[in-house]
Amino acid sequence: MIVISTEKFSLWKKQQISKGGDNNSLNLLIDSLAGLSNKELNLIKIKSEKNLNLKLSLDLLEFFWDKHLNTSIPIQYLSGISFWRDLKLEVTNRVLIPRPETEIIIEIISGIYSNKEKITFVDLGTGSGAISIALALANPNWNGIATDIDKNAIEIASRNFANNSNQSNLKFYNGNWWDPLVNYKGEIDLAVANPPYIPQDIYELLPIEVKNFEPKNALLGGKEGLDHIKEIVQHAPIYLKNKGWLVIENHFDQGDRVKQLFLENRFTSVKVLKDFSGIGRFTIGRYK
Repeated sequence: MIVISTEKFSLWKKQQISKGGDNNSLNLLIDSLAGLSNKELNLIKIKSEKNLNLKLSLDLLEFFWDKHLNTSIPIQYLSGISFWRDLKLEVTNRVLIPRPETEIIIEIISGIYSNKEKITFVDLGTGSGAISIALALANPNWNGIATDIDKNAIEIASRNFANNSNQSNLKFYNGNWWDPLVNYKGEIDLAVANPPYIPQDIYELLPIEVKNFEPKNALLGGKEGLDHIKEIVQHAPIYLKNKGWLVIENHFDQGDRVKQLFLENRFTSVKVLKDFSGIGRFTIGRYK
């Protein structure tokens, strides 16, 4: 641990913000690399302590902050860490940085199933494992499966599960969407997916920090953004139990079209649910 005075740290922080960037990003860097949480940062002004303990020197923190400002590399990739719900996740540029709005998926599912029920769920395209790990931890009696086409993503997600839990109720398979689940046909109670859904024209206009650093295959969903969503919905009836649920995150303007895809594939109770901004971000439905 590196001991530094609160006064020196506060002055350093002001100097860094004066260079550019935003306070939330700097706080995330400090939390990820120096081990000083947002809560602790907020208490600095009212703390009586004169010293702080940091895991990293101010010089090294400044090096990473300057790199972020000069290159637009997301803080999560610089630190190798992303915080999501109550999870601390390893991330690299092989996986998408989990977004706050995706956290709503966990709440949606908790409204469908109680944690007392014993079900089998699958997280298609798990990436860092955020969704599947959160579900497995919240429901120890559920059996979870996570798939991803990228072997590197599967390795990262597996490590994240091991680092956040001592449970064994989540398995990881490498393969495209449903392909690894040939032995689970008709046995899935719940399938969830946050697939690539960005339309081609929108993808070209994404911010540098997204387009230049986050994996294209986790973002781009084809010309209209629906290529992967169509594949997931159309094959879902093969794998879901009768009355099984499908939950998909979609682009802000795709709700009506995704809802129609659900209906065309014999789903009932189809709804488009809103995110924190009041946008129809999630489509859910029960198979027959």
